[in-house]
Amino acid sequence: MERYQQADPEAPAALIAALSPALLRFFRSQAASRAQADDLLQETWLRIHRVRHTYRTGEPVLPWVYAIARRARIDGYRKLRRIASHETAVDVLPEKAPASGAGKVLPAFETLVASLPEAQREVITLLKVGGLSLEEVARATSSSVGAVKQKAHRAYGKLRRLLAADETMEGAQ
Repeated sequence: MERYQQADPEAPAALIAALSPALLRFFRSQAASRAQADDLLQETWLRIHRVRHTYRTGEPVLPWVYAIARRARIDGYRKLRRIASHETAVDVLPEKAPASGAGKVLPAFETLVASLPEAQREVITLLKVGGLSLEEVARATSSSVGAVKQKAHRAYGKLRRLLAADETMEGAQ
């Protein structure tokens, strides 16, 4: 580890070769799958690389490495729990509901957006067509993020009203 801190080019490979089997066994004994254990091992080595300067020369390496590995395992578990709490397992995908207005044609994007004021049109186009984030649109338009949000909100409202009016007109025909 001391050689690794001193930027010896062979030190990382030697350290990884010496400790990876034991770390992989540690993760395999607690992870649900081999893939998760491999991911945790890789995350541990990334963390070790980032914090190698915190290792104190002369101290035992294994407790320091296993402390990092333990934190990587805990963080990995928390991440999986977060993801699982937002996902819903479905055995059979539901069939697509038949469209009430089968064959209904929506107006083209350009047609809808053309009815918006220039500032709102610009924001919607940058957000939806350009795929920019709110911050990027704010920088591109020399305005604040709040102003971009407001323009987008107003544009969405107007577009909803236009689409609702279009549906009402089709229903009346």
